[in-house]
Amino acid sequence: MTNLSVNIKSEEKNYPIFIEDEDILLLKEKILTYVEGKKYLVVISQKVEKLYGKILGFAKENVYVLKDGEKEKNFNNYKKITERALQMKLTRKDAIIAIGGGVVGDLAGFVSSTYMRGIDFIQVPTTLLACVDSSVGGKVAIDTDYGKNLVGAFYQPKAVFINPNFLKTLDDRQFKTGLGEVVKYSFIEKSCKCDEDLNLTNFLSENVEKIINRDERVLSKLIEICVKLKISVVEKDEKESGLRRILNFGHTYGHAIEKITKYKKFTHGEAIVAGMKYAFNLAIKRNLIDKNYKFFAEDVIKKFNFVEIPEFDREKMIELMQLDKKACNEKIVFILPTDYSTVEAFELNSEDL
Repeated sequence: MTNLSVNIKSEEKNYPIFIEDEDILLLKEKILTYVEGKKYLVVISQKVEKLYGKILGFAKENVYVLKDGEKEKNFNNYKKITERALQMKLTRKDAIIAIGGGVVGDLAGFVSSTYMRGIDFIQVPTTLLACVDSSVGGKVAIDTDYGKNLVGAFYQPKAVFINPNFLKTLDDRQFKTGLGEVVKYSFIEKSCKCDEDLNLTNFLSENVEKIINRDERVLSKLIEICVKLKISVVEKDEKESGLRRILNFGHTYGHAIEKITKYKKFTHGEAIVAGMKYAFNLAIKRNLIDKNYKFFAEDVIKKFNFVEIPEFDREKMIELMQLDKKACNEKIVFILPTDYSTVEAFELNSEDL
């Protein structure tokens, strides 16, 4: 078992992250040790409930099952979960437990941040993407008709329980969407300013087959590396005032892809991979990197055989990127590579793209 922690100095908040591939049957008891009150509401994805509901053993009256898909991260489900919490008479001493992928964690976390002006919530990620990224760091949100994650908050969990055993039943496409975020970390590693030299790029290159085949030991180590990088960034900049913006590498263009296809055609990870490719091309255009690094990055991406995404109407994509929450002074903020595993933020005009 690996025990890590996030220490948010500005908020004087510290919470544990457990990475443990033990029997899922034992998870409920450990989770409930972090519920201060007597009551709790479990928000769980439909797929996870179907596969693991009986094993987890939470009483039905304490469970809200959320349909799968990004489209479920909306105001309507926010309202339903909030009303369920009110019906259960949850207090600030009680908790909301999120069991699922990024959609469940984002939505349940946002409800937690606003219910009674803040109630404890616990993250139990069940997808690779949620394990390596969205469950750590306290970004919670819902989507709107105008774009993704435009209504949200920074709200840290009480604890995070990462159990790689959930990944055994994750379908191949969702597993690969998580790898998109993993590859992202390899391109930003030096900028994360982690005290430990984790060398994610080498780890990926040396373990491609084992990662694809979901080797338990390798996956646990992969998750640990990514979480350590995320912790390093979040502890230094909780609310994205500076350094944390690097985590959005590939996301400006990627979110626009998700929006233009109505969150139906491509997964988040697939869109982010396309966004990273766009960023590398933009960096070449602006003479920030040499072509050798671009070719190297493309080779890393090719090893995992991500889906190819076509180009979209330029003007429409620019319009969507201008609505991105990172936009500043009518400029589009792009995270671009400047050297190996190093990125910086740039504020660009539409004609620069």
